[in-house]
Amino acid sequence: MNEVDRRALFATMLRIRRFEERCVELYSAGTIRGFLHLCVGEEAVAAGTLAALGPQDAVVSTYREHGHALARGIPMPSLFAEMFGRETGCSRGRGGSMHLFDASRRFYGGNAIVAGGIPVAVGLALADRLQERARVTACLFGDGAVAEGEFHESINLAALWRLPLVFLCENNRYAMGTALARSHAETDLALRAGSYGVRSWAADGMDAVAVQEATDLAVDTARAGSGPCFVELRTYRFRAHSMYDADRYRDPAEVEAWRARDPLELAARSLVADGLLDGAGRKELEEAVGREIDDAVAAADAAPLEPVDDLTRFVTTGTEATE
Repeated sequence: MNEVDRRALFATMLRIRRFEERCVELYSAGTIRGFLHLCVGEEAVAAGTLAALGPQDAVVSTYREHGHALARGIPMPSLFAEMFGRETGCSRGRGGSMHLFDASRRFYGGNAIVAGGIPVAVGLALADRLQERARVTACLFGDGAVAEGEFHESINLAALWRLPLVFLCENNRYAMGTALARSHAETDLALRAGSYGVRSWAADGMDAVAVQEATDLAVDTARAGSGPCFVELRTYRFRAHSMYDADRYRDPAEVEAWRARDPLELAARSLVADGLLDGAGRKELEEAVGREIDDAVAAADAAPLEPVDDLTRFVTTGTEATE
């Protein structure tokens, strides 16, 4: 991978990390309400997977999708506005943190139901195959989704129909508060996926370069018509499942051990070692990201709420549907 791409991955991860940290502040202040699921520690997955996709490809994500949305190119003011419940949000302020959506960028959620986005991804990939479009659908989900029926039904159909679909499992080892070994008899999730005849492999989810290289291979395979692929990205979230979570199910020593492999700092050290980043360069980048966040928060805060008269727009009742 060339130095421009490596620096771009680092910049994307930095934007995601600082965005999430600002979300913590805003949630604590009551500006962001409802559920909030942060991806601190998992930035390499967002940066690496999305960098492997083209603008024509589709992305289906989970409720822990802020990083995916940023890496996909959804503007930061739009994301903050959505979480503030403002009209300029990417979902007009109606979805909030768990339902980020931008059809113009082929970003189809933000899905709050565990594994709920996987059948949607099968539908998108099937449509592209039937229309003979050279597109790929990338579906991101957590390890908990692999225990759900929707996953098994979907990967089976994708394999049968040889769909241009890439399954990207963000394995952070805890489905909410349940450790992987307590919910999966076989903890090698790539091995499980391979039982469906799908090309499957694992990658270090704390290394953005490794993530992009693994996703590049999967995307190229699916786009060439060789059927779906499954990539298990072994990562870890540094914060609790959500801001409501007391996080009493993990040994603090385990969290600290994973923090020693912070993807942001691993990337920074690699860039420094290769002469691609220095203290001044990082400071300049940090300041630019800080200004971007400040401006985005200000724009979102100044944006209007949706008018009360518009609150029934896009809502269809059973009565209306039959008239």
